[in-house]
Amino acid sequence: MTTDTVHGRIERVRIDVTPTQLTLMVASIVAAGFVLLFLQDPMVHDSMHNFRHAVGVTCH
Repeated sequence: MTTDTVHGRIERVRIDVTPTQLTLMVASIVAAGFVLLFLQDPMVHDSMHNFRHAVGVTCH
């Protein structure tokens, strides 16, 4: 039985993920962080809140 370790997962990603895929993953994480950090403007928050309600997400 082989143990699944963090080191093994990192090695698997190094083999399976291309540099382009890695760049896109990092860019997605940075973009999400930017949105969460800098788009705290009340108008943006309200529009996101209204969108959640429009698609059926209950948040209260």
